[in-house]
Amino acid sequence: MKTNYHMHTTWCDGKNTPEEMVQAAIEKGFDAIGFSSHALLPLSDPWTLQPDTVDAYVADIRALAEKHKDRISILCGIEADFITGKSRPDRSVYVHLGLDYLIGSIHEVVAPTGVRVPVDHKPELLADGIAQQFGGDAQAFVRAYFAAERDMAETCDFDVIGHPDLVRKFNGKLRHFDESADWYLEELRLTADAFAASGKIVEVNTGGISRGWIDDAYPSPVFRALLRERGVRFILSSDAHSAAAIDCAFDRFGTAEDYVASPVTV
Repeated sequence: MKTNYHMHTTWCDGKNTPEEMVQAAIEKGFDAIGFSSHALLPLSDPWTLQPDTVDAYVADIRALAEKHKDRISILCGIEADFITGKSRPDRSVYVHLGLDYLIGSIHEVVAPTGVRVPVDHKPELLADGIAQQFGGDAQAFVRAYFAAERDMAETCDFDVIGHPDLVRKFNGKLRHFDESADWYLEELRLTADAFAASGKIVEVNTGGISRGWIDDAYPSPVFRALLRERGVRFILSSDAHSAAAIDCAFDRFGTAEDYVASPVTV
């Protein structure tokens, strides 16, 4: 089956409408897709669903699923952010929406100062955050990121762990830290242990490729190997923010892992 359950539309920070994404998926031969608009309930940001638009988003996707049910299977999900002490990708928060699945992701790290440092928004914001909130210590920032990843996996009730080493996005060009360093590999091992113990699915996410920042998927080959050794299940996604990116690099990664066909596979 050709599937993609991580897609964004004009409901949040995507470029195309849900209908346009559906048409692109049909044209590209997808059997099933899922929409996963960003959400921060009970918070909101300009790039997320707002508390007063969440119900309308779900209704829109459900209507599309009914409209196109003879051509493609469409699920409704949310990519919910984990922000320590602020926002959780947990079914208890989203249960009233009747979603098909939840993706748990981290896009911001809470610094010791309490300030939220964006991981992947703009490279200059990341550099400023490391300099101002972590005293210029990129290692401390990266450790805080993976500590939050483990906390999310261990304490929240959701289905899929989204782009689990998103912290690599700008590293290929900006070299904030050494991905071969012993301390970094230890963070990957600890995080792989936590993911395996949680039983959650990990996505192989090609979004960094379509955005032109890296030429590999999240998680990295080293991280994927650690996860595979621990029996973690994978699902392939493109994290598409446009119709053109709906199957970005699927030709490269489509047979790389033993993927599950649905985020709610048990």
